[in-house]
Amino acid sequence: MTTQTTAATPRGLTFLRTATVLQTLTLLFQAVTAGLLLTSSRGYWLHDFGSKVMYAAAMLYVLATVLAWRRGGGSPRPVLYATGFLLLASAQVALGVAHVPSLHVPLGVVMFALSTLALAHALSQGLPQRPAA
Repeated sequence: MTTQTTAATPRGLTFLRTATVLQTLTLLFQAVTAGLLLTSSRGYWLHDFGSKVMYAAAMLYVLATVLAWRRGGGSPRPVLYATGFLLLASAQVALGVAHVPSLHVPLGVVMFALSTLALAHALSQGLPQRPAA
């Protein structure tokens, strides 16, 4: 009888990945509902609700990076990136409330790109490295 063992993903890394996926998906939802603002009477309500969820997801992302850093040590750089992202989210909400689409829309695109990069980085952590040839 043989026993198969697999490497377990640390809980902190799983939480970080989940928070990053949630943040990226909420930003994608915001992009979709921004388009609905132009075509639907419910678009405003959905975009407003999504902004609150997106902000909560950004705060959850900060918490996840802090917990992953405290548990595993290492560089605090991801915590600084997450905090910077939360500041961008704050600016995004303020620009949306002030109805400044000339800055609100491009900042949303930048935030989605940054969140996608953070997601790619979080998903690639813990993967086995290819051996050098």
